[in-house]
Amino acid sequence: MLAAMPPSPSTRPHGSEPPIRDRGDACPGALRLHSAADGHLARVRLPAGDLTVRQAEALAGAADRLGDGHLSLTSRGNAELRGLPDDCGSRLATLLRDAGLLPSERHERIRNILASPLAGLDRHTPPDVRLWARELDRLLCTSESATALSGRFLFVLDDGRGDVAALGGDVSLVAEPTGAGAPADHGDRSGPGHPARPGGSALLRVGDDPAALRIAGPDAPRAALTAAEAFLSTAEASGTGAWRVRELPAGHALTARGVAERLRGAGVGFEFVAGATDVVVAANVADAAQVAEAEARASDEPVAPGSPPYSASALATSAPYATTAPYPTPVPYADSSAPGIIEGRDGVRALSVLAPLGRLSVAQWRLLAAVAEADGDGVLRLTPWRGIVIPGLSAEVAASRLRELAGAGLITDPDSPWHRIGACTGRPGCAKSRTDVRADATAAITAGTPVPVSVSGTGTGTDPVRLPGEPRPGPKPGPDNPTPRHHLPVYWSGCERRCGHPHGAWVDVLATADGYRVSVVRPKNPPATAASPAAPCPTS
Repeated sequence: MLAAMPPSPSTRPHGSEPPIRDRGDACPGALRLHSAADGHLARVRLPAGDLTVRQAEALAGAADRLGDGHLSLTSRGNAELRGLPDDCGSRLATLLRDAGLLPSERHERIRNILASPLAGLDRHTPPDVRLWARELDRLLCTSESATALSGRFLFVLDDGRGDVAALGGDVSLVAEPTGAGAPADHGDRSGPGHPARPGGSALLRVGDDPAALRIAGPDAPRAALTAAEAFLSTAEASGTGAWRVRELPAGHALTARGVAERLRGAGVGFEFVAGATDVVVAANVADAAQVAEAEARASDEPVAPGSPPYSASALATSAPYATTAPYPTPVPYADSSAPGIIEGRDGVRALSVLAPLGRLSVAQWRLLAAVAEADGDGVLRLTPWRGIVIPGLSAEVAASRLRELAGAGLITDPDSPWHRIGACTGRPGCAKSRTDVRADATAAITAGTPVPVSVSGTGTGTDPVRLPGEPRPGPKPGPDNPTPRHHLPVYWSGCERRCGHPHGAWVDVLATADGYRVSVVRPKNPPATAASPAAPCPTS
């Protein structure tokens, strides 16, 4: 259980100066549409990725009648509609409002809340931060001051497994166990006979500050909003117009101690937790191991699991991950980024599937909603890995439904060549893109080469990144090697903006005037420019 965690990696290049913002952000919303090359774009915020079947059908209807017949899933668990006509604004707003997707029109762009998508679903049932997410959304939508937040400001609520804590939150809540070494037993079972009562405790973090504030579970949503309000005051005082916590200049940095003063004034109790962590953050350890593997492949020097300098034991005893507490026995939580069947308590199952390159047709979307209505709990959860989770299926129907979804073109197997491959919109939807990256990525995946072989800055090896479906180097997972090795996510981009790219370590496939240039991006190091030698476009 991740009782305490270092902050998520900064999204600003290490050592760079904070930007000066002289205008509001241009993030699209459901009411403020973005004009793209393929028509208008609407981004519908879905706090914690939650959707009822009725709401899912409303989005399908909007995509079918107003858009291009597809829905895009974002890295924040939201949904986008593309290809919208000039005159659709009022019709779209009415459709979303009637479905309960616009609880407050003045707040619709700032409802950016990520929560662990499997909270309350897998066998070990960690504390259900999703109840906190619902309360935080309610508080946001009734806060006058919150309307000043940027459309990019992000709340992250992690259930303790570390799946979303490293995704760049401005304000993060990390759930703590209620007992020594064991996850809490209060999953999302709200309803008749199961009142929704969020409990436990949470560690509140802001930006990159390694310190945290321990908050009682029932107070966690109010504390998160108070931290966001503290950011607004700090941003105003800085005079930089900062949109996000990491954009604040050093002289006006928002810290846990600064938030503590606001919490004290709001009557919210807290306990200050110094920067030393109790356990290693699994996501950061995985990133380091994956980068080591990629670079070793480039230099033909295999890295065995646990070898320095990227072994878990090394990271556990070196800054900034040093710990004074013994490393706890890891709890085998399900991997929330992987597709497949999630085993829950009492024989209940959940299905986790991914959208190829983050896009679904209306037919695929409606099939997912039909499965949720007929065999699930009547709800869907969108994930930051551009996936969908359907809770509440019986063990008897889960496998057959998963096969049905696979037949419809969804990613249902972790070994699929489409798994962990993403792409920006590209042409023709984006005028800034140099090429149709989605078509190029599709052609490359189909050909079995989803990554061009030339990798900048990692050597001259011909295959420096392990590809999906390729045997993992080193010993197979087992008693002596319990941690599976995962390949780095691969992201294709049509220009240097790299819209929607992953966090942490990833393989950057960038379109240039001469073809695609490939490099391994490391945490805190910005992606390289397009000046390096490029590999040929796979379709040329």
